[in-house]
Amino acid sequence: MPSTPPRPSAARPRRPQRRPARPPVRRKRPRWGMRAATTLSVVVLASAGIGHAVVTSLDADIARVDPFKDMKNRPRAGDGMNVLLVGTDGRDKITEADRQKYRLGGAPCHCTDTIMIVHISEDRERASVVSLPRDSYAMTPEHVDVTTGERHQEHPVKINAAYAEGGPQLTVRTVENMTHVKIDHYLEVDFTSFMKTVDVLGGVDICNADPLKDAYTGLDLAAGRHRLMGGQALQYVRSRHADGSSDLGRMKRQQRFLAALIDRATSSGILLNPMRFRDVTRAVLGSVRADKGFGTDELLGLGRAMRNFSPSSSEFTTVPIGQMGYVVKGVGSTLKWDPAKSSRLFKSLREDRPLAAYKPKNKALLVPVAPQQIRVQVENGTAAGGLGKRVDAALAATGFRTTGFPVNSADRTLKRTVVAYDPRWDRSARSLAAALPGSELRAVKGQGAVLKVIAGADFERVRKVRAEDELQGEFGVVTGDEVGCV
Repeated sequence: MPSTPPRPSAARPRRPQRRPARPPVRRKRPRWGMRAATTLSVVVLASAGIGHAVVTSLDADIARVDPFKDMKNRPRAGDGMNVLLVGTDGRDKITEADRQKYRLGGAPCHCTDTIMIVHISEDRERASVVSLPRDSYAMTPEHVDVTTGERHQEHPVKINAAYAEGGPQLTVRTVENMTHVKIDHYLEVDFTSFMKTVDVLGGVDICNADPLKDAYTGLDLAAGRHRLMGGQALQYVRSRHADGSSDLGRMKRQQRFLAALIDRATSSGILLNPMRFRDVTRAVLGSVRADKGFGTDELLGLGRAMRNFSPSSSEFTTVPIGQMGYVVKGVGSTLKWDPAKSSRLFKSLREDRPLAAYKPKNKALLVPVAPQQIRVQVENGTAAGGLGKRVDAALAATGFRTTGFPVNSADRTLKRTVVAYDPRWDRSARSLAAALPGSELRAVKGQGAVLKVIAGADFERVRKVRAEDELQGEFGVVTGDEVGCV
C-alpha cells in the first residue's frame, strides 16, 4: 500500500483543527453525467503538479455561487469530501449549426436533469460517484421560490425540480435532507463546457455492446468501439431513448463516460503538459459555477494528493430504487429509493468506506443479456474433428446454456464462425457474438429461442462476458476499470 500523500491542508499549519483541513471539492450536477466527468477531470489533471502561476489565472474564469448561505441544521461532517456535481442545459454559447446538428433546439431552461455526489476519500486514493435519478421522489424543505418570490412549505417534488424552485441552495438542502451526507462543495457544468473539454482532450473512447440510436438527440452508434468528440459525446450522455431503460440507462452511460474520460485524462500525457493542462482547465472552468470556497489552492492541493488516481480508483453506482412508477398527486410518476439499501449506501459515504469493498474484480466484457439466459446449439462448420466439442465446452465454461451435444453442420467449409438467431432474440444474439470475436450474425426467421453457433475455421477462443446487473452486489457498484473498452 503506497504511503498516504500529503493533504493540501499541510501547507496551512496555522489553521488549528482537530484533523487536517480537507481540500474543498466541487459539486456538479451532471445533467449529462459527462459534465460531472469534465469537472472531476479538472481535479485529476491538477495532479500534474502544474505551477501555481499557470492555474491561478484560471481562478477568475469560475463564476461563483453561494449554495450554503444561511444553511442551518446541516448533517455532521464525515471523513473525506463530498462534491455535488450538477449539470445544467445552458446552450447559450453553442452555434446555431451545432444546435441543429446535435438536436439542441429550443431555449435553454437552465434546469438540471441529473445530480451526482462525488465522494473523495480521506486518503485521496478513491472516488465514489453516486447518481441520483432526476425523477427521484423528494421532499423539499421550506423555502422561497427564486422565480416567484413565494414562500413554500415542505412539499413533494421530483428531485430535479428543487433547482427550478430554489436554485443551488435548495438543491443542496434537498440532497442533504434525503441522504444525511454533508456536501462540502458544489459545481455546475453546462453543454458548452462539456463539448469544449472533450474536444480539447482529443475525444473519449466508448464501447457499446448494442447499437445505440435515439431520434431525440440524434445519437446513432453501431455496436463496437467509438472515439466520441464533443458534440457526439453530448448526444451519448443526454440520450434517454437509446434503449428501453430510459433515465436509468442514461445514468449508466454517463457513469461509463465519466470513467472513460478519467482514463483519457490520466493516460494521454495531459498531466505532463502544462499547456494542454491549461487548455483543458480553461475549457471546463470557463463555463462553470462553483461555490466560493473552491479556488486555485484547493484545486492544486487536491490534485497533488491524487497523483496516483486512475480508473480503478473510481467506483460508480446509482441510488438503489425500491419502487418504480411511484405516483404522487401533482407531481406524477417518480422513483422511490429503497429505504434500507439507500440508507446503507449513504452511511458508507459518511464513514468513508469503499462501496465496492467486497466486490470481486471482473474484467469480463459487458453485454446486454447474461450468458446464463442464452440457450445455444453448437455445430462444427469445418472438417476439423472435435472443433464442435471444443466450442461447446468453451461456451459452457463462460456460462452459456449449451445443449452439450454439438453436431456437424451441413456445410463443412465455413471460414468464419456464424451466430444464427431468430430476430426476436437479437439482444441475446449480440451478447453471444460478443463472446466469439470476429463472428458473423445471421438472422433466421422462425428459428426460435435456441441460438446456433456454427464454428468456422477462424475460431480461436471464447471471450468472457457478463451482463451489467442492476442488483449485483449491495449497491450494483462497478469500478472505472470495469466499464472501459476491452
